Amino acid sequence: MSQEEFQQAVRQLRPHITELAQHYLADHEKAEDAAQDALLRLWQMHERLHSPIDGLANTLTRNICIDQLRRQHPTISTSQIEAEDTEPTNHQQVERIMQVVDSLPELQQTILRLRHMQGMEMKELAAMLQMNEAAVRKALSRARMAVRDLYLKQQGYE
Repeated sequence: MSQEEFQQAVRQLRPHITELAQHYLADHEKAEDAAQDALLRLWQMHERLHSPIDGLANTLTRNICIDQLRRQHPTISTSQIEAEDTEPTNHQQVERIMQVVDSLPELQQTILRLRHMQGMEMKELAAMLQMNEAAVRKALSRARMAVRDLYLKQQGYE
C-alpha cells in the first residue's frame, strides 16, 4: 500500500476506530491514544498492507483497548488480600470462594490458580500443562462457571 493510499484510508478510518476505542475505554483521551497507537502500528506495516484495512484496524484497536483495560485491573494474590485490612465480609467471601476452588477437579484448580493468582498468560499455561491454548481456555471457562455455580448455590441463589 502506498503512502497516499494509506493516508486516504486513515482519513476514513480514524473517526471509526476512535469511536470504537471510546466504546471500550469510556474515556475520550484514552480512546484517542488507542486510536493513534493503532494507526502507528498500521503505518509500521503499511508497505505490506492491501486495501481494505478496516478489519485489521478494528482488530488492532480492540486489542490495544483490551490491553489497556487489563493493565488497569491487575490480578492480586490471595496473600495480598489477607495482608490488607479488609472488611470481614470481604474476607469471608474470599474464604468461601477459595473453598469452592478447593472442591474443583485438580486440573481446574491448577488452571484457575495459575491464571488468576499467579497471573500467568494462556501461552505459559498451555506450555506448562502440555495442552493446547484452546483446551486451556475451555478448561478455564468451565472452572470459572463451576466456581460461579457452586458459590451461588452455597449462597442460596439457586
